[in-house]
Amino acid sequence: MKNGNGENLILRFVRIVGQQALFFFTLVAQCVPAFARPRLVVHQIYNAGARSLIIIMLSGLFVGMALGLLGFDLLQKFGSEDALGVASALGLIKALGPVLTALLFAGRAGTSLTSEIGLMRATDQLTAMEMMAVDPMRYVAAPRFIGGIVAMPLLNAIFIIIGLFGTQLIGVQQMGVDAGSFWSQMQSALGLSDIWEGVSKSLVFGVACSLIAVYEGYNAPPTAEGVGLATTRTVVASSVLVLLLNYIMTAAFL
Repeated sequence: MKNGNGENLILRFVRIVGQQALFFFTLVAQCVPAFARPRLVVHQIYNAGARSLIIIMLSGLFVGMALGLLGFDLLQKFGSEDALGVASALGLIKALGPVLTALLFAGRAGTSLTSEIGLMRATDQLTAMEMMAVDPMRYVAAPRFIGGIVAMPLLNAIFIIIGLFGTQLIGVQQMGVDAGSFWSQMQSALGLSDIWEGVSKSLVFGVACSLIAVYEGYNAPPTAEGVGLATTRTVVASSVLVLLLNYIMTAAFL
């Protein structure tokens, strides 16, 4: 029985991965035709990005302030308080910024995408589009997928900028770190490779979170319970995948 259950779990995992891979390739193929309706794509970028700004900015500010407190306490033990800007910038750009932005995106925009598409499935709107020879992958799934990919790096950049402001607010204004050293050491220590790592992670996380959200909504069972379960799976799967991808990409860049 144990071997049978184990084989069933493996087969189920392989089937799910295969279904998501086929869905992804179909979705990518529909992305180029989706740009023929730029207003729809821009609207989805607004939904995924602009409507997530408040939580991104507040979270970035508080994370930066906490990073300033912890970083100053740690660096003070080694007499390197002026390196607070370098430590906070590297931490936010290479790790905290992309990961926390992706997790917040999955919790706010990802669940919104899943529930919206899942509701369209439950109310037979997608079926009606298919009956009228309108491809829902092109007009529903692809614009939302593109919107999530474009919004993620922009939200990540805002998170990092607000986070650095929060660190500077605590380190310079409250703890007395020299402002010139804070910014000059940060600028001299950061390289294009560090920035590219953060941008690459945000793009990959945007693809992963948007794909999971659209897939779960598009394939949600047409019931209230099914849409709720699909929304839950979106948050769980996106969070785990983001942390896994972060480890893999960090190891690759190192």
